[in-house]
Amino acid sequence: MQRAGQVDDEGTPVARDRRQPAQTARKEERTSPGQFFKEVRSELRKVAWPTREELTRYSIIVLVAIVALTIFVTALDWVFLRFVQDFLFDSGVDSSPAAGVIAAGTSLLGG
Repeated sequence: MQRAGQVDDEGTPVARDRRQPAQTARKEERTSPGQFFKEVRSELRKVAWPTREELTRYSIIVLVAIVALTIFVTALDWVFLRFVQDFLFDSGVDSSPAAGVIAAGTSLLGG
């Protein structure tokens, strides 16, 4: 069985390129914690911070989006639950959690 790259189309051996050993990266000098925090403060000064009005507006938008998506996912979950209960497990018996509790209580009371 031949490996790719060992022979050419005529079947004669082909010289392989020798791989150079991986060169180790030079170690860069570490910065001191004081220098690090100076650079962090310098970069944070360059940030375009939102105004209070923008922050309030964006926060309200995010909260409304979260509430809307929560309602949507809850409604979708309810629809799928009803589909599964009504069409896949249609036994003619009320399968709601409350019905199960009532049935269990009735059987315990001897009813």
